[in-house]
Amino acid sequence: MPQKFILASGSEIRAQLLRQAAIAHEVIPARIDEEMITAALRSEAAKPRDIADTLAEMKARKVSEKHPGALVLGCDQVLEHRGEMLHKPADREEAIAQLHQLRGDRHSLLSAAVLYEDGKPLWRHIGQVRLRMREASDAYIADYVDRNWESIRHAVGCYKLEEEGVRLFSQIEGDYFHVLGMPFLELLNYLTLRGDLET
Repeated sequence: MPQKFILASGSEIRAQLLRQAAIAHEVIPARIDEEMITAALRSEAAKPRDIADTLAEMKARKVSEKHPGALVLGCDQVLEHRGEMLHKPADREEAIAQLHQLRGDRHSLLSAAVLYEDGKPLWRHIGQVRLRMREASDAYIADYVDRNWESIRHAVGCYKLEEEGVRLFSQIEGDYFHVLGMPFLELLNYLTLRGDLET
């Protein structure tokens, strides 16, 4: 990368994707009140897609304003089920309740990414994945949450497909990177076209 690249997210999986693709970067999580912003947007009947995009943009903008000259990537992911947004679970009981709500049905993950430079947006993309969760038993769901709580407690939908969570699903339609929380191939294509990445 010819210029400094900052990931404005504390997500370990997003940082790992950048590391594995040999993209030098610095991690500076943006401090924004996601719950307040989301509540305000939902009160205005904003769609989940727009909420994900707005949160990603606010993270990128906040960090970009403090780091002139750097490329700053903001990301956010939301889960939509039957028109309702689900959030990260507050505790094990809420995780179990969310998985009961999702099992045997389809839901969507919307992964937004916005790239900023000098306080201005350069690029944005929202990837969507449709997933169908199998009919897991109450006992399996409870045991799954107990076994994986430390890993899934910060995961929207209470699962990670790169771990045991994959066993919860019968069908996935879309890009695997979008499930992980970043439209990664689209980002790499943009950076390549800009001349930031070697070809």
